[in-house]
Amino acid sequence: MTIAETYTEFAVREARGVSSTYERLALAVARDDEVRALLGTLPPAKRQPNLLFGVVRWLGGPVDDPDAFHDFTVANWPAVAAEMGARATQTNEAGRCAVLLPVLAALPQPLALLEVGASAGLCLYPDRYAYRYGDHLVGAGEPVLECEVGGVAPPSRRPEVVWRAGLDLNPLDVTDPADVAWLDALIWPEHAHRRARLRAAADIAAADPPLLVRGDLVDDLPALAARAPAGATLVVFHTSVLYQVPAPRREAFATVVRELPGHWIANEAADVLPYDALPEPPDEVRHNVLALDGRPLAWTRSHGQAMVWFAGA
Repeated sequence: MTIAETYTEFAVREARGVSSTYERLALAVARDDEVRALLGTLPPAKRQPNLLFGVVRWLGGPVDDPDAFHDFTVANWPAVAAEMGARATQTNEAGRCAVLLPVLAALPQPLALLEVGASAGLCLYPDRYAYRYGDHLVGAGEPVLECEVGGVAPPSRRPEVVWRAGLDLNPLDVTDPADVAWLDALIWPEHAHRRARLRAAADIAAADPPLLVRGDLVDDLPALAARAPAGATLVVFHTSVLYQVPAPRREAFATVVRELPGHWIANEAADVLPYDALPEPPDEVRHNVLALDGRPLAWTRSHGQAMVWFAGA
């Protein structure tokens, strides 16, 4: 896929109806010969719209005006390129816990959670957040994670978590203001509710920090999994992470995780992991596939705002 096609697809399938600012900006980049040429000097994995837009925001540049964005990006390209090379789209959206909850709550309790690509570990606290599925409320307190759900009854309880750990090439620290600022820069401009949710979730994590280990998802996963306490159900999970991993390493990871005790929850785009058959998605908007132990269960939206269950109970 060309850079223009990547940015057009992002505009149409991810930003449309979700962020008019990023839809407009992505379409502008798709037509911008100069910015596309600069992006072409980066490795393919570093050309992502979310990464470019997040870095420009991190550097104080404008994203609400495509012309001003163009001028800032071109004038500051050495700094933009350096940050894009050093950083990754570590969007740590606690809202994704809302689509994980139906699976987590149904597994044998208590749980030992191990998140691959954990970023700052905000998705390691599904037992500490409150959830609203339509009129159905689960738990209490802040933040409240709202999710539209179809095809399955909302869960009636939160999971019991006795151990939580994350594995990441570059784990972020929720007690570090600079790391939290980077997470904030990755939130789309209009999403004030997600910004407030980030702060509330970061406060929860900072009060009881998880075990975060710097390491590789293939080479270092078994050793970290071995640290989970006996008597708890090990759950290895990841959300919107593997698309950044080359296909051979994805396959190696799948082999390793299947050999671990416990369960594996994947929440990734449909073209990231192989499944024998999938139903048609609800609409043309980009969806993830929620799967348990290699069995696809539901379509989910990327920030956890909706899910449509298609598997049996």
